[in-house]
Amino acid sequence: MTLTQERKQELISNYQLHETDTGSSAVQIAMLTERINRLSEHLKSNQKDHSSRRGLLKLIGQRKRLLSYLQTEDREQYQNLISRLGIRG
Repeated sequence: MTLTQERKQELISNYQLHETDTGSSAVQIAMLTERINRLSEHLKSNQKDHSSRRGLLKLIGQRKRLLSYLQTEDREQYQNLISRLGIRG
């Protein structure tokens, strides 16, 4: 359920704001979204995995806080990011 190094690099290159950006809000949200999607798939086949469900809820809360921050700081980037990720639909 963890992200491979290649997938992380792909996400970073797709969502980075400048060449050396590895930790901006957009990159963090993209990585969290990827992890959330993987955990959601896992929980579809393992309904009784309550510890993973708890981890999923923590990830969703963290992503929600980052999205809220991004929305207050840069509304245009927020709109662009949620449309690219396909969330809040």
